[in-house]
Amino acid sequence: MATFRPHADLPPPATSSGALGWVRQNLFDSPVNGAMTLLALYLLYLAVPPLVDWALIKADWSGSRSEDCSKAGACWVFIGVRLNQFLYGFYPVAEQWRVNLTIALLVAFVLPLFIKRFVLKQWLGAALLVVYPIVAYHLLVGGSFGLVHVETSKWGGLFLTLVIAVVGMVAALPLGILLALGRRAENMPVLKALCVAFIELWRGVPLITVLFMSSVMLPFFLPEDMSFDKLLRALIGVALFESAYMAEVVRGGLQGIPKGQYEAADALGLGYWRATVLVILPQALKLVIPGIVNTFIALFKDTSLVLIIGLFDLLGSIQAANSDTNWLGFSIEGYVFAACVYWVFCFGMSRYSQWLEAKLHTGHKR
Repeated sequence: MATFRPHADLPPPATSSGALGWVRQNLFDSPVNGAMTLLALYLLYLAVPPLVDWALIKADWSGSRSEDCSKAGACWVFIGVRLNQFLYGFYPVAEQWRVNLTIALLVAFVLPLFIKRFVLKQWLGAALLVVYPIVAYHLLVGGSFGLVHVETSKWGGLFLTLVIAVVGMVAALPLGILLALGRRAENMPVLKALCVAFIELWRGVPLITVLFMSSVMLPFFLPEDMSFDKLLRALIGVALFESAYMAEVVRGGLQGIPKGQYEAADALGLGYWRATVLVILPQALKLVIPGIVNTFIALFKDTSLVLIIGLFDLLGSIQAANSDTNWLGFSIEGYVFAACVYWVFCFGMSRYSQWLEAKLHTGHKR
């Protein structure tokens, strides 16, 4: 005798589950979406095969001269020959181990912070903010402890891009928090006016103008016997510029905190600074994680503007290499390489922000 099975025990239709079901629900759920999907597939068919053919199949990978490239595809020989310049700029080859050691130390400081059961995170974080910059400065600049002095004018490539981006990020966040708090200080009208003026002034001019002013105009306002390193001037300009944008991001988070949180802090007897640091700021920063990371990503890409003041970052080093008469006609490969590097770092920051947001489990989401 056949056993009766209710419909609820039957498996779902193949067209509504699995890969086929996903395709039907997301790509062909209506005639318009189906037509757009087919159009997108056709455009990919037109673009992807020629790109793969140029970048991989017909590309030249080995050699040391431009004559080793057949010109039928991409000449990655150009990248291989100039890779050292793209990574380190004109930093002396014999001293590049110092750059590698500085990056290795940074990784060694940061990685334990991601270990859940690591018990010395606070001490390690303090060392990262206080000790590491001093060690990195002596390693990179030299002139002490028997290290050869290396002028910052020789810094360049991806190394310089990372220096500007990291210093700008580390300096912009605390400055932006202080500016945001100052702008909301209703009981201090003078401080509030100064913060508002600072934020609106720096947000009202483009970064390229800030860099130009810090490099060209600032020395005219200094005594004749006083001079600042060009890179230091650029770092100060970038940090101040980004702190203004960061202040508005943080202020948006502060405005999103319910009034009850302030009242709860007052009920606990917490003063202004303890309430801000222990109750308000953690919630505000958690709310604006996407905005903070978006500002960091924009800063990382804006580092290419330092070329206008004579600093050769990654993109500047590639443009300088393109002017070499022995490698004329291979600029596309250089720009593709730069685009890939920028995408890797920016995508990594984006994914980390999503992971951090999920880990903190923002309670305002439903």
